[in-house]
This record gives sequence, structure tokens and C-alpha cells, in this order.
Amino acid sequence: MADNKNEKLFSEFPPADTSRWEAEIDKDLKGAAYEKKLIWHSSEGIDVRPYYRKEDTGKQEFSDIQPGVFPFIRGTHDGSNNWEIRQDIKLEDIDIANQKSLFILDRGISSLGFVTSPEKGKMILRSQEDFRRLMKDIYFDCINLYFVCGNNAPEIVKMIAAEADVKKMEPQRLIGAVDFDPLGYLTIRGNWDSDEDTDLNALKGLIEFAAEKLPNYRVLGINGYFFGNAGASIVQELGYSLAMANDYFARLTEYGLSPDTIAAHLQFNFGVGSNYFMEIAKLRAARYLWAKIIEVYHAANEASSKAFIHSFTSEWNQTVYDPYVNLLRATTESMSAVLGGTDSLTVRPFDRAYKQVSKFSARLGRNIQIILKEESYLDKVIDPAAGSYYIENLTRSVIEESWKIFLKTEEAGGYLEALKKGIVQDDIESTAGKRNDLIATRREIVLGTNQYPNFNETVKDTLVEEIVFPNGKFSGNLVRPIKKYRASMEFERLRLAAENLGKGRPLAFMLTMGDPVMRKARSAFSCNFFACGGYQVIDNPGFDTANEGVKTAIDAKADIVVLCSSDEEYATLAPTVARLLQNKAIFVVAGAPDCMPDLRKQGIENFIHVRSDVLDTLKEFHQKLGIKL
Repeated sequence: MADNKNEKLFSEFPPADTSRWEAEIDKDLKGAAYEKKLIWHSSEGIDVRPYYRKEDTGKQEFSDIQPGVFPFIRGTHDGSNNWEIRQDIKLEDIDIANQKSLFILDRGISSLGFVTSPEKGKMILRSQEDFRRLMKDIYFDCINLYFVCGNNAPEIVKMIAAEADVKKMEPQRLIGAVDFDPLGYLTIRGNWDSDEDTDLNALKGLIEFAAEKLPNYRVLGINGYFFGNAGASIVQELGYSLAMANDYFARLTEYGLSPDTIAAHLQFNFGVGSNYFMEIAKLRAARYLWAKIIEVYHAANEASSKAFIHSFTSEWNQTVYDPYVNLLRATTESMSAVLGGTDSLTVRPFDRAYKQVSKFSARLGRNIQIILKEESYLDKVIDPAAGSYYIENLTRSVIEESWKIFLKTEEAGGYLEALKKGIVQDDIESTAGKRNDLIATRREIVLGTNQYPNFNETVKDTLVEEIVFPNGKFSGNLVRPIKKYRASMEFERLRLAAENLGKGRPLAFMLTMGDPVMRKARSAFSCNFFACGGYQVIDNPGFDTANEGVKTAIDAKADIVVLCSSDEEYATLAPTVARLLQNKAIFVVAGAPDCMPDLRKQGIENFIHVRSDVLDTLKEFHQKLGIKL
């Protein structure tokens, strides 16, 4: 072995060029369309191929860039992939929040966040004494301290500086951020807090104050996750976030602030969804594009080109039903954020979508990050995605598509003008509508909600309805606000309406007959279909006669009877079952048989199949049964 150290492995396997791979694929497709079967047309406008090779990567500008080197596509650090483990506490009671803070600071976090009202004047911290109570026994010069507080940010930053001054803390040791983002809150509310000049001048004053008193505190938050929570695509979230940041730079430099001063106090807050590889690519693309934008402003300090990114696991895809699946989502989302090189991360508790966060869910959210760092060692390797032909191509595609959005926004006069013209809202609403259609027809799966629900799960006694369906309406008269929602909300409305039916959940009965393979497959499909709407389902092993099946269904007091059989048998079975039922239940045929037009002529009008719009169809059945939404 010592003599063969340089022997190539697998030399007996000659390399295969792309043409040979393509030939084998065409052979396996047996005439089916390559693009239809194997190309994924993502909501980002990116066509993802089934495989990538070295030749697909080409000579990219960033292919030889090292970590910690401009334009920072591979990360802003060159020694490790360490990130801040942040946990947020809802600030409703000062003393309780202080106790919770002291508890979690002993349990592995490196960054502490407080979530308080973003609306000016509604903040619970009303005085310096309140802030002092919140910080009791907390050495906030030894941890990173964050506030999600919106328009209350100027007051809170002054409290931080004042308390640090009293306690003789070194200003350079105070690290953290607030999310002051007038443009972002205008986007989700429709109005300024005061007016354009007042709000942006307040931002200018806040940055100047931080530059003097808190040099390492980031006070301008670019809240890109607002777009993701409205159903935007990954490239829309990134493109509009960059356009918003550029608007701030253009205005603040006009006010006399230097690019270095602004950049030193800016933080991007992105949401990270379950599109695993695409989210990794998004964070890599974000650093690259931001570095290129800052380059145009001729910042004197190279550090100004380093985007500081905080990531939140997604709210958009959290579900009320089967909530433990949210833990799986949060885990893969956390991995995307970390492997993409996020600087800090908040894992949203799995039960946040339907009730006040519990101690248990907060602990699990915290421990996801600790496991990724302390047991999986994801902090040890910088940019492990580098060199992956797939991810490098995704990164390039995300850069290109996000930049198109950025340029389109600039052509409209910048982010604020595009928002006033409705360009931003129309674009995001269009994407959100398409995603809603995909979810309604189950071409995009929300596990446990529109596919594979827990048939017996009920939640009406465990949720807080104001949390599940918040009143997110804003009467903005300056711009039309974008609408925050969760992907599963409409299905959840259906299931809750079924649960709240006075006589108990409606019953869908599977009348299975004929071909054993087809009846079993269609029964499984139909049970899954109706359970997504909150229906109690009864499956059956098969009936010998239609009379037996109908009698059993009527005895069970079925609201809906679903005939499950083969296409060939429907021509005779369906009319027979319909006649025997005598409208004592809604009759449904599982499938889209060739005889469907003939069956419709005989008065059979309900069919469910893989091309059905599941959401609309279930709404129709609710309406027929008198279930109010």
C-alpha cells in the first residue's frame, strides 16, 4: 500500500460524460417529457435540474473566494462557523421576564431577546426603573441583548446606554440590536408611525446616538421575514430586503451619515423556511449582494461590506394541527440557517401558532440549536456547502433572480416608491396566491394539514383562537399593507368549524366494493381527503353488496358516503348506490372515471380525485352540511 499512495480510487470505472447520462435518462423516461417530469419550476422562478455536474458550475466570480474574504459569499468569518444562540421572551410582565431570563441564561443561550409592543406608546418599559428591574442580576455587557420593539426602539436604546453608564460598562462590550425599521412597519401596517420625515429623522438620530454611545449596537433592522410571513418567495424576500436597505442608505447618506456609520448599525432579519437547500443559498446570496451594494457607496471600512444576519425559523409554515411536526420544520430550518452562515438564530417554539409559549416548547426550541452546535458540531466547519455543484448553482440563481427584483424596484424609484405604487404588494400577493393554490390542490404539502392529517386529533380545547387567527388588519391609508398569514390557516378554519359542530364532527363513510386493490387505494385517499377538513372517517374492508354497504352507512348516521371502487365498476355501482341512499347522505365517488359524464347526467355530481382543489371542495361539503366557517 505504501507504494501506491497516489493511485486513483475507482480507476476501473471510466467517467461518463453528460451526454451518456442524458441518454440513460431519456431511455428511462420512455418518451415522457424531460422538462415536465424532471425539472422543478420553483416559486422563485428558478428551474432546478435533476442533477448537476462540474461543468454546470462554470467559472463563477466567487468560485475561488475563501471564507472571510470579500464578497463574503462563504461567510464573514475565517476561523469558525459559530453563531449566537438566541432565545426570545415575550415582555408582558417585567419581573416574570427577568426570572425567565435568568433561568435560560444558565441553559446554553448566548443571546437574549425581548419581544415587546412595536407600537410607540404601548411599551411596558415606561421608565429607567422598569428597565433596571428587567435587567436585575443580568450582566448585559457579557451577553448579546436584543429587543424586538419596532417604533419603541429609540427609547429602549437610550435606556440601555443610560443603564450601562450607571454601571460603568464599557460601551464597546455592549452588543445586540433593536429592530427599528420604519419602512418595514410601513409595509405591514400601511402607515408611518408619525410621518415619513419624522420617522426617518428619528432613525438618523438613533444611528447617531448609537455611534456615540453604543458603537457595536445594531439599531436599524431590515426585517425581511415580514415578506416571508406574507407568502413571498425566497428571492422576493431577499430582493425587497436589499431594496429597502438601499433606500435607507440613500436617504441617510443624504442626511449626512457616512456609509460606514450606517452599515455598522444595520442588521438583516430573515425568515428561514423549509426549502432546505434554497434557504442555504439565500443566506450566501444575501452576503454577496450586500457586499456588492456597499461597494458602490465606497465605504472606507471593509467590515461595512459584511452583512450581519439574524435568522428566525419560519412562522409561515407553522401549524396548529400535528404541532410536533413544527419541531421537524424548525430543525431543518435551523440547519439551513447555520449551514448558510447566519450570525445568530432564533428558533420559534413549536406551539407559538396556537397558544402562549410554554416552558416545554421554549426549552425544545433552545435545545435544537444546542444539539446542532454541541453534538452535531455545525459551528466547526465554515460554509460546508461550498463546492456542491447543486448549491453553488442555486446560489448563483438566487443571486440573479433577487437582483432582478432589486433592479425592478430601483427602476420604480426605490423601495418606498415601489411600495406606494403597489408594485411590492402585487408581486408578493401574486406569489402568495400561487402558493395558496398549490397548497389547496396538495401540490405543495403542509404535513399534517393538507396531507396525512391525524384523523382523530382535535384542538378546540387547547388553542387560543385570537392567536390562531389574529386580527392582522391595518387600515393603512398611505400604502396597501402586505398580509401576514400562515400556510395552513384555511385548512385549520375548516377543521375547527367541523370540531365546533354541535352534534360532533361530521362523518364520512367509505363504502368500499369491488376490485380490492383499487378500493383500498381510493379509500385511503378519501379518508385522508376528508380528514383534512376535520371529518370523522370510517374505513371498511369491503362490502359484498351495495345494499349491505348503504345500510351500514345509514346505520352509522353518515353525513357523506364515499364509493370506493374501480373505474370499470363505477358505471353500474355508482347509480345503484345513489338510488339506495335516497339522498339520506351526500354521495361522493372517489376518482375521475371515464364514465363521469354519464354519471353526472344521472344526477351524481360529487367526485374527488388527485386533481381536485381539496380546500374548495371541502368548503363546498361544509356548506352543504350547514357548517359555518
